[in-house]
Amino acid sequence: MEKLNFDVVLPKFEQQTFDITNYGAVSGGRVKNTEAFEKAISDCAQKGGGRVVVPRGIWLTGPIRLESNVDLHLESGAVIKFSEDFYDYPLINTSFEGFFTYRCVSPIYGRELENVAITGSGVIDGSGGAWRPVKRFKLPERQWDALVKGGGTVLEGKEESWWPTEAAKLGNLTLVKEPALLRNKEECEKYRDFLRPAMVNFTNCKKVLLEGVTFQNSPAWNLHPWCCEHVTIRNVNVRNPWFSQNGDGLDVDSCKYVKVYDSVFDVGDDALCVKSGKNEDGRKLGKPCEYVEFKNCTVYHGHGGFVIGSEMSGGVKNIQITDCTFIGTDTGLRFKSCLGRGGVVEDIFVDNIDMTEIPKEAIIFTMGYDMDTKEGQQVAPEEVPEFKNIVIQNVNCAKAGTPISISGLSVMPVHDITLKNINIASDKDVKTENAENIVTENVNITKL
Repeated sequence: MEKLNFDVVLPKFEQQTFDITNYGAVSGGRVKNTEAFEKAISDCAQKGGGRVVVPRGIWLTGPIRLESNVDLHLESGAVIKFSEDFYDYPLINTSFEGFFTYRCVSPIYGRELENVAITGSGVIDGSGGAWRPVKRFKLPERQWDALVKGGGTVLEGKEESWWPTEAAKLGNLTLVKEPALLRNKEECEKYRDFLRPAMVNFTNCKKVLLEGVTFQNSPAWNLHPWCCEHVTIRNVNVRNPWFSQNGDGLDVDSCKYVKVYDSVFDVGDDALCVKSGKNEDGRKLGKPCEYVEFKNCTVYHGHGGFVIGSEMSGGVKNIQITDCTFIGTDTGLRFKSCLGRGGVVEDIFVDNIDMTEIPKEAIIFTMGYDMDTKEGQQVAPEEVPEFKNIVIQNVNCAKAGTPISISGLSVMPVHDITLKNINIASDKDVKTENAENIVTENVNITKL
């Protein structure tokens, strides 16, 4: 398998600027500037496009809806801080975690746009702490006590957790057990506090650029391009607290022609993620994630450094990750799915990855993630996922809990995997189950 070679088209913008202060924006983090952002972006779009400038300062706002031909540009020292009032974020019909659902609108969003960007050197803060639940075991006792004393409500039981409101807690108890309610807008209105959004979402957009900005503190996922084409993400910083629930860094979802490079991630869940829908919804949409490249990225924390799945029902193919470094991620290279998903993951090329302080697996394939159906139950052929034609080479890991774990399904083993020039230090051995045609060349496991 050879390295991918494809082009991504960058957006182009008119050379004119629209400063938000000329539309009534007030800095200081006390006054909501939702209307000022809306006016500036609308005026920019109506006049042929250009750059909407956010100058130095703290700019509080409700959700920002981008338009075609608009570059939202944050100057040095600019901070966009999103409102903590859940009712500023109306419910919309969207996709989250591969499932068609109602959810609060993203703080920054765009739908069916062309030529759109977020650039500069400022910070975008999603005020995610107002939305996210927190599991008790993830916090020191003093920090937990301060969180509880500050308000919210606690769900006790097997896994004690704090929720920002009673409605959010009830949403977790109700909607997780009855996911069909997520398609009912009236029912979702009762639990909107639970339906926290991805911070930045682009849906069905073309020629998207994210450059230079720090994206942090998201309510759920941080960056979520969905069904987009020609997306470039470069020189960004993506940050979330390590305990942030569903605090993914980047989820490239059912997209085509994407390049991500020279960026830093330090997040609370998976960092560099590739997805394509979940179960029947993903198969029905039928949009694979394809022609995606990750290069020269560093991940400091996350459940997985680079991850495919578990939502991969629409298929994933022609993906490349090279020259990346993972420092302290729970796992390194993580491929996950389960019965019920269906979909094929194929033609994946991984090269020149360095890792250290990986407490779990350096490389893991698991087909038993979050089981929707149990092995042995009757499933249709289209519900069986498949991982094949994957090359992983030139990987060095200074320390891992488990070096390599490959666990397929009896009905569909993980197959045709090449592991070449792999050096991992670990006290444990390689694990394989339901795996076929695993080709190894110069794979060295050094005992710690």
